Amino acid sequence: MKRASYNWKLPAAIEARLGHESYGSQRIIQEAGQLLLILHQPPGDSLMEREAAVFLRQPDGRWLYQGNAQGEHALGQLLDGYRAALAALEAGLEKASGADELFHILDRGIPLARAAGNMKEALQAAREAERQDAFLITCRDRAVDIARALELLLANARLALDYQLARQAEAQVQAALESQQAQYKLNILAAWTLPLMTVATLFGMNLKSGLEFTPAFVFWGIFLAGLGLGLMARSWVSPAKTGRPAQGAGKPLGKKTSPGKGSKGLGRSPGSR
Repeated sequence: MKRASYNWKLPAAIEARLGHESYGSQRIIQEAGQLLLILHQPPGDSLMEREAAVFLRQPDGRWLYQGNAQGEHALGQLLDGYRAALAALEAGLEKASGADELFHILDRGIPLARAAGNMKEALQAAREAERQDAFLITCRDRAVDIARALELLLANARLALDYQLARQAEAQVQAALESQQAQYKLNILAAWTLPLMTVATLFGMNLKSGLEFTPAFVFWGIFLAGLGLGLMARSWVSPAKTGRPAQGAGKPLGKKTSPGKGSKGLGRSPGSR
């Protein structure tokens, strides 16, 4: 792809610093009393391509935009384009309610913030090169405001996305705890009822066992034996509870115990000095 040529005559020193395929990154080239300001349009859907916006400041202070007059107006419109893209992202962030929408804002905002930051650096370099041009001061200040606002927007979007992820993780942990408690209750219920059901099944079989005419206290004895088996099964399925804390429990993370009695820096970590 050949670099676009415009209806102006650039000094040979500036032409020598330009490539043949594109105008390259956002920057300035000052040679022979003329200042070439290379900026980029706000990034669109194609993140791999950048549309150049080229401005030329002539020795008499007039600005040209890609070979045409009214360069000041075109530069102001370029900054308005960045401001409009910023406003669209801010409106989307206010309405965003899910991780997908927040990711979309980050996906569009990161290249826009990078381009705005490079534009701010290029305008600052142009301001330092042409200290008497008040128009450059205004454009530089506008670019600084846009770049700062985009940084804050991305920070808020990342914070909102982290909050969404933390809420989802907390909900999953809570669901896992509820499922574990329900499973524990089912295990306790099964531990109580399984021995009694087993004994009732055995003695409820239609077989001659010789116990059909035994006294009533034998029934109550079998019943109490089933309860005892259920209690034993319950203690077996219940998690062991000890009064001793787990190893390392109660100690703050990142701190080490004292190396010995009388040591300096007692209770302090080596990196806290």
